[in-house]
Amino acid sequence: MITILRQLWDRLTLYLPVLLMGLLAMTTYWLVRSTPQLVAPEATAQVRHEPDYFMRKFAVKTFDASGRLKSEVSGGEARHFPDTDTLEILQVNIRSYDEIGHLTTATASRAITNGDASEVQLIGHAQVVRAATLDKNGQERPALTFTGEFLHAFMNSERLKSHKPVELSRGKDRFTGDSMEYDNLERIMLLKGRVKGLLIPGKFP
Repeated sequence: MITILRQLWDRLTLYLPVLLMGLLAMTTYWLVRSTPQLVAPEATAQVRHEPDYFMRKFAVKTFDASGRLKSEVSGGEARHFPDTDTLEILQVNIRSYDEIGHLTTATASRAITNGDASEVQLIGHAQVVRAATLDKNGQERPALTFTGEFLHAFMNSERLKSHKPVELSRGKDRFTGDSMEYDNLERIMLLKGRVKGLLIPGKFP
């Protein structure tokens, strides 16, 4: 009897590692099935191009430190888009005065300005008019008018650009081009493409 028990024990000892490995595999499988699955992280929500506030039939005025009117912006509707930090204005009308008090106006069907208003894109029936002024000798400088479907104004550097056809009027003189760059500080204008000009001679005494 003792001999038989010893033989059974020897066989059990021989197969014990196999039995333990099987038990371990079954336990591991049960743990995997029973453990709750980790929730996959939600995809980062895409920022939508939607306005976070709007204004209708508005007018905004800015003044310098001395209380002098610097600019006035009005429009039919304005919408701010936080994803691009831009302000879109419909039926825009802008009046701006330089340090000397010279007036420049801008109108368009739509305008897009960046966060600090240093750049303004005028879209659709765009027009920028610099009012007539007097030079240092007291001679009149005729009004300067830019007209086109797109005008890009850089307010800090007083530059105006367009990659689309533009018409320039200075008094009775007319110029047209397929694109334009104008520097108001340097009084330099560059017309490119099919450029045409009409100069009206002044009156002689």
